[in-house]
Amino acid sequence: MYEPIRTKSVHTPADHADDFPHRSREEELDIQLAGHLAALLAVTDELDLGVAGDRIAEQVARLRGAPPARHAGRTDAPALTLQHRAHALAGRALVVAASRADTAVAILAAERMDAHTAAIAATAPAASPRLVGAL
Repeated sequence: MYEPIRTKSVHTPADHADDFPHRSREEELDIQLAGHLAALLAVTDELDLGVAGDRIAEQVARLRGAPPARHAGRTDAPALTLQHRAHALAGRALVVAASRADTAVAILAAERMDAHTAAIAATAPAASPRLVGAL
């Protein structure tokens, strides 16, 4: 009733699957973690946090095998926006570091999250406490 399939399925493995390089899960996590840390380093440098930036740069260098490129590119973003961005990047780095069991980076990322949370709390305008349902 049905005609047999005459072409190869898209789900069959390729004949030359070994022709392109494969990376292990650990290598992929290293690349991802180095990327998150490099982005965090850029924001940290923009906030002029020298010591924190140096610590992040050490971890990027360890993961990549070479020191990261550092520049003083400014985005003219408000400090509060940069703090929020840095907090989010540190959170992403923490998740990946925990996934690959990199304790040094996990501790560094958690410290950066705490520092940025404190900076956000210090610079954000204090919200007046309101009761739910109050006018």
